[in-house]
Amino acid sequence: MRIAIVGTRGIPASYGGFETFAEELSARLVERGHAVSVYCRERHPQPTWRGARRIYLPTIRHKYFDTLAHTFLSTLHLLAHRVDAALYCNGANAIFTVAPRALGMPVALNVDGIERLRKKWNRLARAWYLVSEWLATFCPSEVVTDARTIEDYYRRRWRRATVFIPYGAEAGKVPTRAVLDRLGLEPGSYFLYVSRMEPENHPLEVRQAFERMDTPLKLALIGDAPYASGYIRRVRDTRDPRIVSPGAIYGTGYHELGSHCFAYIHATEVGGTHPALIEAMGRGALVIYRDTPENAEVAGDAGIPFAPAELEAKLRFALSLTEAEREEFRRRAADRVRRLYSWDAVTGEYERLLERLAGRKGRSR
Repeated sequence: MRIAIVGTRGIPASYGGFETFAEELSARLVERGHAVSVYCRERHPQPTWRGARRIYLPTIRHKYFDTLAHTFLSTLHLLAHRVDAALYCNGANAIFTVAPRALGMPVALNVDGIERLRKKWNRLARAWYLVSEWLATFCPSEVVTDARTIEDYYRRRWRRATVFIPYGAEAGKVPTRAVLDRLGLEPGSYFLYVSRMEPENHPLEVRQAFERMDTPLKLALIGDAPYASGYIRRVRDTRDPRIVSPGAIYGTGYHELGSHCFAYIHATEVGGTHPALIEAMGRGALVIYRDTPENAEVAGDAGIPFAPAELEAKLRFALSLTEAEREEFRRRAADRVRRLYSWDAVTGEYERLLERLAGRKGRSR
């Protein structure tokens, strides 16, 4: 089957969750015998990545037009190069699913979370995301939600049934430590925070809570954001020598950080299933997470929740636990990912969905 993935920054993953999703899903679909193309915004010397074809198209480098401009051009290209089924990512792209579907190509749309709640958007952008939620109820062939709370939201707000398929992650620690040596970190001696450096992800709150603590442990603030330079400067404006903030780290280095941290702090409050949370759990990290319905759904009994004013107290609580107690949290986290969030299981769900949509198209013909 020929499959196209549209609406991400592309592969290899070097930005966020949708990009990791596109890379891991496309590679596994290729292994299962499908021909997969991924639309990309960055040129790359290799025409394929882990077996998937990379299609580069330009975009408008602007906070409010980047995704829409690239998805528009990708859709035009897709209309001229037909596939059996297309998978669009990001609810803002709902409007673009109309054209391929009208021409007989079935389209699934992964809407992610309730994006209009992010503080970085102005009123017009938030209005567009709200309209896109409505468009998602009838423009694509199927809507995919990656969290039960988002599935419930679409059912209650828009009376639209969606297909629930969670995000995936690998389970197991990475033994290498090269990035730790580069950053001056020792295994088990640092708190880890990983996210885009944006207000609703609360990296500044994490840094300030850590600074109030008297501990020899360090804090590694990992992440960046393309349109938030002013806020990032505030996050990194510290004289505390225990804090390391090298920017974004991907690939093996990212996996090493999750494998060897004392604990992982997840402070994000907006979105569906957050990839960084599942990935940290899969690496067997002790997880301290902001208590939102989406985060609690993922962590279950395998993490330590905190309310907005409780972060410092919960960091101290993690330090007060015995090593045996911390290890029990870590074991439960890795087991939960193996049971509920394996990439192979996620790929199987998407494969069945896309094959069903392609079969429905064939019958209609």
